[in-house]
Amino acid sequence: MTKLTVEETNLLSIYKTGSRQGLIVAMNAALPFMDGEMRGFAARTLAKVERMGEAEFAELPIYAADEA
Repeated sequence: MTKLTVEETNLLSIYKTGSRQGLIVAMNAALPFMDGEMRGFAARTLAKVERMGEAEFAELPIYAADEA
């Protein structure tokens, strides 16, 4: 199972769309608008998500801040 940091989980919660593919599309669309450091962090996090299967992604504890 892929290990995610709290920061990575928080980032994913921003782009959560209900599906792994939707999250990947949303994050890729946002990358050009991020500053350098954030873009690198987001790209590394996105790479982790891209390596996951659907079942592993579905088990991730990704919640919006007000849903936890």
